[in-house]
Amino acid sequence: MTLPVVIVAGLHSDARRTAVDHLLRTVPGSIALHHDLSTAAEGTVLRQVRDASGELSRGDTPLVNDCACCALREDLVPELERLADDRVTRLAVVELWDSVEPRGMAEVVAHHAADTVRLTNVITAIDPALVLPYLGNGDDLADAGLAAAATDRRTVGDTWARQLEYAPVLALAESEDADDEDRALLAQLHPTARHVPAESPELARLAFAGFDTDAATAAQHPACALLPQDADDAGVATLVWRRHRPFHPERLYQALEDLCCAAARSRGRFWLADRPDTLLAWDAAGGALCVESTGPWLASLPDAAWEMVPPVRRAAAALDWHPEHGDRCQHLVFTSPGLDRHGLEELLESCLLTDTEYAAGPEAWKHLPAAFDSLLDPVS
Repeated sequence: MTLPVVIVAGLHSDARRTAVDHLLRTVPGSIALHHDLSTAAEGTVLRQVRDASGELSRGDTPLVNDCACCALREDLVPELERLADDRVTRLAVVELWDSVEPRGMAEVVAHHAADTVRLTNVITAIDPALVLPYLGNGDDLADAGLAAAATDRRTVGDTWARQLEYAPVLALAESEDADDEDRALLAQLHPTARHVPAESPELARLAFAGFDTDAATAAQHPACALLPQDADDAGVATLVWRRHRPFHPERLYQALEDLCCAAARSRGRFWLADRPDTLLAWDAAGGALCVESTGPWLASLPDAAWEMVPPVRRAAAALDWHPEHGDRCQHLVFTSPGLDRHGLEELLESCLLTDTEYAAGPEAWKHLPAAFDSLLDPVS
């Protein structure tokens, strides 16, 4: 018999602890594992095991390649296998440290311990009043004392966004400071998630609901991501902007700062006229933008290669298919309180090729200023 495992993540440590404590109290025979990465600077990671009555054990595990997350991965699976072998634990609750993202740990549990444990869900615990402050925080994790390795270059905002958007269940530790705007922002950032109180009976049921890591990964991939829909509620708006005409690389590059700061969160996929075969990902939070290549558009692949493409990717391409450009498209989503829809749309439209530029055709587009080379092809 395999051991059910639920992962509870989140930068909101008080909310996370509230959710974990509730699971320990309501699920008989449950055990929580927590790796404290705050001691990584001293060369170790502290492992704590506890149940509803309190701490059962604690111990140090050494760093692996000077990486606290690597040490966590190396230590987590053996600990879960030990609990599975005891055949006493009914549920293992993996409480991730503040800045650890659930996707990596979910894939470790699902793919490296599949014979003895079964990942049954991923939960991110949230204080709704802190969603916007954390999302808008552009500080490096290292400056906040939350880096998981010396080479960790993530920011608070983008880390928090990924924690929020990956989990299918959000456990809400309500506070008096939360208002309708906070709740509307949370609902628009991840509209498909189940929102449940962190101390509700439903949370314990959802801990056993089941989880598909492949589906979760596909839902985050820029080519087929389940992006939010257009919305407007309690002063919070989501703009979904879709076009098929390519961006002029130089005009878009010059507008990046304004576009990045136009919303608390923006993401999606886009294409540049001078890079017609490259699917580009857009990911912005906390005033910081990440633009990167995620491979080719399907329209640029030979027909024979389509058989190797996952069905979910082909289905997403079919929804965006254009007679001339195939699946090449602009699909960007901006979510924020006080969003200036009209101004944002005007700015985005101004970055597209003009009618004259568009009529010149793909061969002419290749000679447009290669403004994104410094971002996409950095000199090593």
